[in-house]
Amino acid sequence: MLFIKDLTYHPPATPTAILKSINLSLAPQQLGLIVGPSGSGKSTLLEILAGLAESHSGGIFWREQELTFLELEQLAGLVFQFPERHFCGGTILEELRLGHPELGSEKVHEALAEVGLEGLSLSTPPQSLSGGQQRRLALAVQLIRQPHLLLLDEPTAGLDWSMRRQLVSLLGRLKTHWTLLVVSHDPTELVGIADICWKMKHGELEPFEPAIAQISETDS
Repeated sequence: MLFIKDLTYHPPATPTAILKSINLSLAPQQLGLIVGPSGSGKSTLLEILAGLAESHSGGIFWREQELTFLELEQLAGLVFQFPERHFCGGTILEELRLGHPELGSEKVHEALAEVGLEGLSLSTPPQSLSGGQQRRLALAVQLIRQPHLLLLDEPTAGLDWSMRRQLVSLLGRLKTHWTLLVVSHDPTELVGIADICWKMKHGELEPFEPAIAQISETDS
């Protein structure tokens, strides 16, 4: 169980807090969806959960244990918006083994199979993959680390409707084994696989029912 209590983030350079007393709980093997416009604080929250930024107050708990800033790095795997821009490996195998040179072939193939890329040659350059395949590879890169929590920032951004639908279907399958927290400015496709939803606006978070989520980008 992920539990966030009264979390705030207020850098000195900003006139108001970016995150204001965030409270959130997410059960294992659930997909949580946070919806809100650009600048609302969604990505900042993911960065804090991934240990890339440090909150100024409040606590983050996993299975009732409060986590330190350093422990957060072990908790979560973050897939950035447009993750393909961050690929560094010359091949799929190199990309998966970055930071894990000892990784065996069995683990590599398991990770690729989990995201539906088992048919690709490990010598394939990541940049030669389709947009949808690149998003799947980015997921495999995080899954191979075996994180407790998988974080996704705008996972369908920039994809055509067919690739978006395939990726959403994949996320729906992944939540049977993983706990996922997804942020997006548009819930249209993702809300159908979400177990719990929140709306973020000006750094404040409030729940809403997935079944009645009809939010436009302008009023979110």
